[in-house]
Amino acid sequence: MAGKQQQRPLLPVPRLATADVCDAMGDAVQVVALPFSDYGGRLDFAGPVATVRTLDDNSFVKSMLETPGEDRVLVVDGGASLRSALVGGNLAGLGVKNGWAGIIVNGLVRDAHELIAADIGIKALGLYPKKSEKLGRGETGVAITMGGVIIEPGMWLTADTDGVVVTKSIPSL
Repeated sequence: MAGKQQQRPLLPVPRLATADVCDAMGDAVQVVALPFSDYGGRLDFAGPVATVRTLDDNSFVKSMLETPGEDRVLVVDGGASLRSALVGGNLAGLGVKNGWAGIIVNGLVRDAHELIAADIGIKALGLYPKKSEKLGRGETGVAITMGGVIIEPGMWLTADTDGVVVTKSIPSL
C-alpha cells in the first residue's frame, strides 16, 4: 500500500522516567554521563544504590548479588575496563533470584542472549566474551565516581532507555 507508514511498536512507559525526574528535580538530579547500552530484560528500573569497585574481578559482584537485593540497584565501577566481562548470565540469574532491581556496570558484560531473558535491568558499556578473574579483589559499600557523578550507597538510582540519573533520595514528582 503506497503512502502507508509502518508503525513501530511503542515501548512501555517507565514507572518513573529519567526525563521526568530531571524536569521535576532540576539541579538535585545528577546524570551519569556514560554511553550505556541495555542488556537486561527490564528497560526501566529504579532503587536504592549498593556499590562495588573492582577491576577485572567479579568476586565482589557475585557476593553482593548473593545477598537479598530488596529491589536495590547494584552499581559496579569496573574502571571502564575492556579486558573482561564482570556480569554474565549466571550473575544475572542470581540477581533475579535474590530480588535485585538492576545492575549498572562501568565495564563489560557477556551472555547477551541470557541477559535479555532475565527479569532484571542491566546496563553496561558493551559486550565481551571473556570472563573476569575471581581473585577476591575489590570493595563494596564505597563511594564511586562514574560518568562524572559521585555515587554513594543508599542514593536513589533511576534508569531507563534515556539514561541513568541519581538523586540523594527517592524522587518526588
